[in-house]
Amino acid sequence: MDVLDAVNRRMSVRAFKSDPVDATVLRELLEAAARAPSGGNLQPWRVQAITGAPRAALLETMLQRVASPDTPEYDVYPANLWEPLRSRRFQVGEDLYGALQIPREDKLARLQWFASNGQGFGAPVLLFFSVDRRCGPPQWSDLGMYMQTLMLLAVERGLDTCAQEFWSHYHQVVDQHVGLPEGHMLFSGMALGYRDEAAPVNNWRSRRDEFEVWGELKGF
Repeated sequence: MDVLDAVNRRMSVRAFKSDPVDATVLRELLEAAARAPSGGNLQPWRVQAITGAPRAALLETMLQRVASPDTPEYDVYPANLWEPLRSRRFQVGEDLYGALQIPREDKLARLQWFASNGQGFGAPVLLFFSVDRRCGPPQWSDLGMYMQTLMLLAVERGLDTCAQEFWSHYHQVVDQHVGLPEGHMLFSGMALGYRDEAAPVNNWRSRRDEFEVWGELKGF
């Protein structure tokens, strides 16, 4: 599989098989992803992966806590989204619930689906990415590039992922079960495992605008 194929296959998978992920494979991916770009070679990322009993304990707690999030440490989205960002976010939500056949008026079903975030969509591995609180936006960018590199490497090995900033709203719960590095802020979680190809939620793709909307070529 070449890089372009991996980019095109990668998606936010929201239904996983229960098949375990080999620890050796996972470590290889995590180590290989550390070749991601890093300004000044700071390598600010910290990564913790859980499966088995630690994962089960976290998910059990989330059954009780999903309706009571922690005070978030950062805004996942800017307040009062403007166009075209607002419409993009609205459309992806409509497409997602459309794939699940959950109508807008079925608030309970939508809340139940939202709660599945806290179960990692059934993925056998959950990863948590944190960064020292003293770091700034450039280091957050480095961490994002690490995560993207990891996601593409996972696809190359037949695995799939779903980045979940959802977990930043439950940073105290994660700390309780995982033990975040001292002085670090939880940036994001990630579900990792084998895609359930039969799940309807995995059979749609988020839309992307045409190049002309966001890109320019000058002097070519």
